[in-house]
Amino acid sequence: LLKTQLPAGAKVLITGAQALADCVAAAGLTPVTSQADEPVAVAQGFNPKIVWEDLAEAAYTLADEKVLWVASNTDFTIPKERGIAPGNGTLVGAVATATGRTPQVAGKPESPIFVTAAQKLNSQRPVVVGDRLDTDIQGGNRAAMATAVVMTGVETYQSILAAIPVERPTYILEDLAGFFEDYPQIQVQATATGMSARGAGWFAEATDTELTITGEGSEIDSWRVACAAWWAAHPDASAPLAPSQVHRG
Repeated sequence: LLKTQLPAGAKVLITGAQALADCVAAAGLTPVTSQADEPVAVAQGFNPKIVWEDLAEAAYTLADEKVLWVASNTDFTIPKERGIAPGNGTLVGAVATATGRTPQVAGKPESPIFVTAAQKLNSQRPVVVGDRLDTDIQGGNRAAMATAVVMTGVETYQSILAAIPVERPTYILEDLAGFFEDYPQIQVQATATGMSARGAGWFAEATDTELTITGEGSEIDSWRVACAAWWAAHPDASAPLAPSQVHRG
C-alpha cells in the first residue's frame, strides 16, 4: 500500500516492530524513527514493547496532513495465554485520537492482504481462518473467500449469531482441529413466519424477533443450525441483531 503511493526511497516513520521496518525497506522505501528525519509517511504496526514516545512521534509527524498514514491492522484485542490483551487497534486509536486522523489499513479487514496471500500461495480455494468477526471474517468475506471462525478467541456463539452479513462466517469451528472433521450439511427453507434450518440432528426456526432450537447433538452443531436460520431470516441487517428470545426445546 505504501509502495503504490510513494516514490522509491521515500522516508517512512516506523511505529512498530523491526519486522515492519524490514518490510518497508524491502519495498524500496527508507525506514526512519524520528519526525526530524522528515518522513512523508507513517507505517504503524503492532509491537508489544511500544512506548508512549513512539506513539507521540507518530502523532507529531501526522500533524502534517500531507503525511500518509498506513496501519497494518486495527484489531482491538488479541488473545494471550493469560487472557485478552489490547491489540494494534488500541494503539492506532491512541494516535487517531491525538491527531483527529484516520489511517489507511493495509491488513485486516481490508481485502488486499488476503488476495495477495492467496496469490502468493497459488491457492485455488482459500479459506480465511480467524477468531474475530470484524477483522478476520469481514476481511475474508470482502475478498470473496470462504471464512471460518474459531471459538478460541474473543467471539461467542451469541456474538456470531448476531453478526451483520459481512461478518458472518462460512464455517463455525471449535478450533483448527475442526478442519479434519465432517462439517454438517444444513438445509434452509422458508416457513409461514420466517426461515428454518435443519441439520446434524437439530432444527431451528427464526421469526423477526425470536429463535427456536430443538433436537439433540453437539452444542456447536445446534449453533451452526441456529445461525443458518437466523441469518436467512435477516439477510440485510445493518447492525448486530440478536433475537429477543431464544427458545430451546
